[in-house]
Amino acid sequence: MRWHIALALCLGLAPSALSADDKPATKYEIPYRLTDTKHVLVRAKINGKGPFNLILDTGAPAVFITKPIAKKAGVDVDEKGWGTFAAFEVEGGLKVEKVKTRVEDLVQIDGMNSMGLAGVELHGVIGYNVLAKFRIDYDFTGDKLAFLELKGFEPPSPEKIDSKGGDDIQSMGPLVKMLAALSGIKPNFEVVPRGFVGIELDDTKAGVVIKKVLPGSPAEKAGFKTGDIVTAVKASDVETSKDLAKALAKAGVGTKLRISVKRGDKTEDLSIELGKGL
Repeated sequence: MRWHIALALCLGLAPSALSADDKPATKYEIPYRLTDTKHVLVRAKINGKGPFNLILDTGAPAVFITKPIAKKAGVDVDEKGWGTFAAFEVEGGLKVEKVKTRVEDLVQIDGMNSMGLAGVELHGVIGYNVLAKFRIDYDFTGDKLAFLELKGFEPPSPEKIDSKGGDDIQSMGPLVKMLAALSGIKPNFEVVPRGFVGIELDDTKAGVVIKKVLPGSPAEKAGFKTGDIVTAVKASDVETSKDLAKALAKAGVGTKLRISVKRGDKTEDLSIELGKGL
């Protein structure tokens, strides 16, 4: 009898297969930048196309994209101006399927693009129906936002939004474009895709440690290894991951860099050619 009880207890303590709801919530580190107008900008692919520049907008009830972007991404739009992304991927590994989107040429986006106010061409906004799926930690001293998946919560459908802004507001889009043309203002967008390295870093007492090298990445091809400590980029010292982020901020695809790493008791200089990320 005692043996049977012990066996039952052992079986009860044995880990069972976790259901989808029991698995730990996924956390994503999303690269971002502030536009010249101080909007939070991330890059995303829509149906595998892109990347596109989207603003995080907690005041928007849904994802909004412009009509040209919807056409590029192959988004079918119904008679009320709604479409659905088969796949929506934000840089940093965050993926959401079957995202409802509103397709409109927003006056705010048109205005900023016509005047070049944001310093980068904008393609839309990410609103509540995606943002509400995550707890988001903003840290404007860093270069990434933390998105923690909220399991078990599904935002309501945004399709109840049937009306657009007033005609007087919407008419400002073409007006701003006309004023920009008459005044000779031309947007000067420096379209330089961020170079892709393929490493994840951790700030430690020992320095900036590479905690992961992504398979097939430029970093792997250049010989970077987990546990390497990054000490310098282009002869500039690196003490924190923010130093490295600043050094790489303006390095575009194809840029060749020499990065120094400490590996054990030795220091090595590795040459890397930045690739194309998202």
